[in-house]
Amino acid sequence: MGSLENGVPLKRAPLFRSLSRSERQSFGHRPRSRFARFFLLEKVDYLQWICTIGVFLFVIILFQAFLPGSVMEKSGDYLVEQTQTGLVSRDSFVLKEFDGLNFGEGIRFDPSKLLEKLERESKEVNLSSALSRPVFRSGIRKPQLALVFADLSVEPGQLLMVSVAVSLMEIGYAIQVYSLEDGPAGVAWRSIGVPITIIENSNKPDIAVDWLNYDGILVNSLEARDVVSCLVQEPFKSVPVIWTVHEKTLAFRLRQYTSNGQTQLVSDWKQAFIRATVVVFPNYFLPMMYSTFDAGNYFVIPGSPNEAWEADSFMASYNRDDLRVKMGYSTDDFVIAIVGSEFSYSGLWLEHAFVLQALLPLFSQFQSDDSSSSRLKVRLLSGNSTSNYKLAMEAIAINLGYPKEHVEQIGIDGDVNSLLSTADIVIYGSFLEEQSFPEILIQAMCFGKPIIAPDLAMIKKYVDDRVNGYLFPKENIGILTQVLFQAISNTKLSPLARNIASIAKDPARNLMVSETIEGYAFILEKVLKFPSEVAPPKAITDIPPRLKEEWQWHLFEEIESPKYLNRTLRSYSFLDKVEELWNESHMENSGFTSAISEAFSYTDWEEEKAIEMINARKRREEEELKDRTDQPHGTWEEVYRGAKRADRAKNDLRERDDRELERTGQPLCIYEPYHGEGTWPFLHNASLYRGIGLSTKGRRPGADDVDAPSRLPLLNNPYYRNILGEYGAFFAIANRVDRVHKSAWIGFQSWRAAARKVSLSKVAENALLNAIEERKHGDTLYFWARMDKDPRNPLQQDFWSFCDAINAGNCRFAVSEALRRMYGIKNDLDCLPPMPINGDTWSVMHSWALPTRSFLEFVMFSRMFVDALDAQMYDEHHQSGRCYLSLSKDRHCYSRVLELLVNVWSYHSARRMVFVNPETGAMQEQHKLKSRRGQMWVRWFSYTTLKSMDEDLAEESDSDKPTRRWLWPSTGEVFWQGIFERERNIRNRQKEKRKQQSKDKISRMRKRVRQKAIGKYVKPPPEDEGDSNSTALQ
Repeated sequence: MGSLENGVPLKRAPLFRSLSRSERQSFGHRPRSRFARFFLLEKVDYLQWICTIGVFLFVIILFQAFLPGSVMEKSGDYLVEQTQTGLVSRDSFVLKEFDGLNFGEGIRFDPSKLLEKLERESKEVNLSSALSRPVFRSGIRKPQLALVFADLSVEPGQLLMVSVAVSLMEIGYAIQVYSLEDGPAGVAWRSIGVPITIIENSNKPDIAVDWLNYDGILVNSLEARDVVSCLVQEPFKSVPVIWTVHEKTLAFRLRQYTSNGQTQLVSDWKQAFIRATVVVFPNYFLPMMYSTFDAGNYFVIPGSPNEAWEADSFMASYNRDDLRVKMGYSTDDFVIAIVGSEFSYSGLWLEHAFVLQALLPLFSQFQSDDSSSSRLKVRLLSGNSTSNYKLAMEAIAINLGYPKEHVEQIGIDGDVNSLLSTADIVIYGSFLEEQSFPEILIQAMCFGKPIIAPDLAMIKKYVDDRVNGYLFPKENIGILTQVLFQAISNTKLSPLARNIASIAKDPARNLMVSETIEGYAFILEKVLKFPSEVAPPKAITDIPPRLKEEWQWHLFEEIESPKYLNRTLRSYSFLDKVEELWNESHMENSGFTSAISEAFSYTDWEEEKAIEMINARKRREEEELKDRTDQPHGTWEEVYRGAKRADRAKNDLRERDDRELERTGQPLCIYEPYHGEGTWPFLHNASLYRGIGLSTKGRRPGADDVDAPSRLPLLNNPYYRNILGEYGAFFAIANRVDRVHKSAWIGFQSWRAAARKVSLSKVAENALLNAIEERKHGDTLYFWARMDKDPRNPLQQDFWSFCDAINAGNCRFAVSEALRRMYGIKNDLDCLPPMPINGDTWSVMHSWALPTRSFLEFVMFSRMFVDALDAQMYDEHHQSGRCYLSLSKDRHCYSRVLELLVNVWSYHSARRMVFVNPETGAMQEQHKLKSRRGQMWVRWFSYTTLKSMDEDLAEESDSDKPTRRWLWPSTGEVFWQGIFERERNIRNRQKEKRKQQSKDKISRMRKRVRQKAIGKYVKPPPEDEGDSNSTALQ
């Protein structure tokens, strides 16, 4: 398992060393004499004799088959033999004799790999000095966290996350809650000022949430797996996910899945666990149970209000006296519960045996008038009730001298709450050094029971002897008997024990609050990498101590909670639904072929195949006949263009759907760039819109979307697909635009605009189309996502300040250097175009519309600008993944600069800029032309200048064939007048060549020497032969 120490076995080694040969030889005599004395002195009838012999043989076989041999040899001798010495001295003698005894040896969960990875990434973030320029953090907004729940029912998981959220908000986090179902716990969240969004359906395609708005996502419980599965898809793969898993139910089902051959279902769950950046467990036992899914991302944050919640809910729902009667106890019975570690190891049975022997002297106090019975009841809570461990412990109890049925083993999968609520005292009978305080002891303390435990390090951290519990040295188990006599007085709990239980109850409800809150703050600090506009949260030490003292119980006290809610049954119900859905899809996939085979016989398939061949032959003949029909001849240019159109039509295998036919007559087409299945819920299906997939893998099936990589092969490179973002779609559409776009106007809208509720409504769409058709504003940039309303700009900064804020303080420098390189300007000139501060706003999120001709001009400028940016950043960013526009490794690098570039071009190219209200369609012109006079750099952005620069680059690419790495030729069509003239000259030469070949052929035909005829052939007259059948020689 990735998070466990290597080479450590899952079970503890035997506690005792093997004995010498002499000790093993002396072992066989004394038990045999005790056995003989037992049967000779006891008065038993014949039937009891037979039963006793059978039980004894069964115990011997059981011990030999299931218990460790080296432990059995010594422990058997010790447990059966009764000496005249006292119990305490005997225990001390045994422990001293076994000098190899080391209690508490076992496995430890150590997330060293995960911590090393997080520490390495944290150091990389701090390596800003290695960049070519210093970077800065503006800190204009708070870090955003999304908390995801399966429902908002009142349960301990909600209490835990509310308590954590209150502390996180105190140190600077902003939190948003998402839930698949509503519930009464929403009252608690709203009371602390956290907004709640209910996701209508839990089906993956319908989860329409832009998770890129959040710096981190905290998912709670297995039932929210659909959200984790959604985060596996692009573009959400890079969002940090912290998944808290409290349930054991899936771990119990894993073996069943494997035995049933449901490997694909196991694989699906494993993929979900792998997707999580960190999987958090509330104790150190759950990582062992989920070791199958461990990818080195497991982490434990100990502490949960679950035990206190369970105890309160159980006591409110059941009466203790009724439970005692139900469990077979009388009012005078004194019940002692022996509990232990959740881990299974080979020495646990022996540790419980020591505790049982320490309890033996108590039987004299609880002996009833009938010597065969006692009012002392001992219940062992450990292991599985169906395992052989139960039989082993019963055999040990009988050998120790306990009356039959007074010692009973209860499986940990049984009703633990009933046992702890009816017990009078709880003993922790495990000596394994735990990494956190045992949950079973917290639960017992919350039930108001006095606890007795060994002085393990983790237990001593929270339990003070004779204050909130009893402690005894693990090296001297005999002291346990003395502690028991102090806790029990006259067959009842002593006043001191009652006082200890009362004192321990309230602190136990909030025993590990501080560790839990600090644990979540720590893992968030290590995992989250904030962009430059985010203000880092405060340190963990700045969390107020009052928030770390107790859970936020008061927020849930006023909520009407239902009766005792069994979350385990709910979790099993969820797993049943997942299995049912998986089985249905598996049956559909596997049964499709068999269903077809049953529906059609072999002869039917042969007949269908013959029909298909006949139809294909007919279609081929019709196409050949169609090509042979007479066509009117035109000029060479017309024939050339017709051939080109035929080639394009031949390569276009896509059928035109209704939306494309409707789009043909519209003046505007808005393209929606997207990457990955996670964006599909935000894309429109109306004829006004058309998707453009930046990756071939993530295209919508059956949709009329443009495949950007097929139009621009540069996008097949993941590096440029990520760094260009939506600009990859711009370049792909502009590359031979007439082949895909036929409208006079073109628009783009980011899928994130729909997620932020700033996409065009029906009213706004009609208003925009009317303005275009009526030519209200002429050559205009219409936009509907404004910068002053962007969540990244809460301070409503000006253009360049906002650009610097989201680009680590280096936007101005990057733009000026790119323009200097693009225009070939000397270093002593200012190359940063002015963007005025006049109260108007700018466009963000690539949501705008332009005339198609202006769009091509903008792309011409953008190609040269992007090439200049790439030239100055490629080497550093491609090698290290870092650039001076981001504080950490960022695969998008300068894409945030490109997001604002359309504003610079449209402002300085003297185009109108009109904001369209996405809801009402109202239009308002921004940065009016009159106010721009004297501030625009028109020469730099004029079409003549850009066209001449574009042709110079095309001539260089076409003529010089440079060998250096150069991005510009890969971003679109390379064309200049020389290419047109060269192609025209080539066509003319080919035409002249064909004419000359025709003349030469005619000349050769005319000059050909023809041979004169020798004479005419005259057929001789027939000879008179008389008999035509005669063969006689003349």
